[in-house]
Amino acid sequence: MWACRMMQRTDFFYESYRWQPHGCEMPEFSGPNLLSRLRHKTLAFVGDSLGRQQFQSIMCIATGGKYSPDVEDVGWKYGLVKAPGALRPDGWAYRFPETNTTILYYWSASLSELEPLNTTNSVTSYALHLDRPVTFLKKYFHGFDVLVLNTGHHWNRGKFSGNHWELYANGEPVGKGRLADLNRAKNLTLYSIARWVHSELASRPQMKAFLRTMSPRHFVNGDWNTGGSCGNSVPFSNGSEVLQDHSSDLPAECAVNGTQVKLLDITAISQLRDEGHISNRTFRAPTGIHDCLHWCLPGIPDMWNELLFAQI
Repeated sequence: MWACRMMQRTDFFYESYRWQPHGCEMPEFSGPNLLSRLRHKTLAFVGDSLGRQQFQSIMCIATGGKYSPDVEDVGWKYGLVKAPGALRPDGWAYRFPETNTTILYYWSASLSELEPLNTTNSVTSYALHLDRPVTFLKKYFHGFDVLVLNTGHHWNRGKFSGNHWELYANGEPVGKGRLADLNRAKNLTLYSIARWVHSELASRPQMKAFLRTMSPRHFVNGDWNTGGSCGNSVPFSNGSEVLQDHSSDLPAECAVNGTQVKLLDITAISQLRDEGHISNRTFRAPTGIHDCLHWCLPGIPDMWNELLFAQI
């Protein structure tokens, strides 16, 4: 669904560039190198659809983009099976037997625990506990060797209303206080989950945990539902260097300060790559809606994984 070479897109210049850190040689990022580095280890991505794209990218790298019958679907070990009536499972998990490497993804748009407010009604609202990590993390955390978390784009009123999420902190509804502001609510979740992971790392000193910063949107002249688009196809038309000392996602940077959680900072470098989005070149019939949030694969998320690989 993200393979732009199978869509109407005709330019693929965005595939031809690589990120080069100043004064640093990046290790060769390939499937065999990745699996060798992750021998007898489990790499877990937990987050929203941009986390899913990062997972899909790394699966393409690990497999060389080819179907491999020896790769095992082990989603059942993590409860990742499709529920009756669901479009898809809550995630996927695959094991590469040759190196005993497992790579998995779990869908959690907010990283927060969701609790149904009415267990007798199938159409219920959910308490979104800003200060509690999603249940999947609490259940499986100690089986992971590398963890990559992300959240951000679902923290808006439209998503909260559509998902019937209600904000809770300290076990109580937030009401109309400071945390009713969704930016502040998101920041509390980032802070809370970074500190929860930090406390759990005390018993997992070899584990590496990352909070990935926000993937930038590139809508111009409107948003996704008001005619916004991202038609640029020229790489680096807005510059080709990142020279700043701090992340463009300051809430994420502040959240990990003082913890052992590392920042996987992809915001500023991705900001320069507005030509790498799906835009209006999709499999579907034209709808007038441009996707300036998700990325073509192969593409920009491969760069995120190259940076991740260099740090693991």
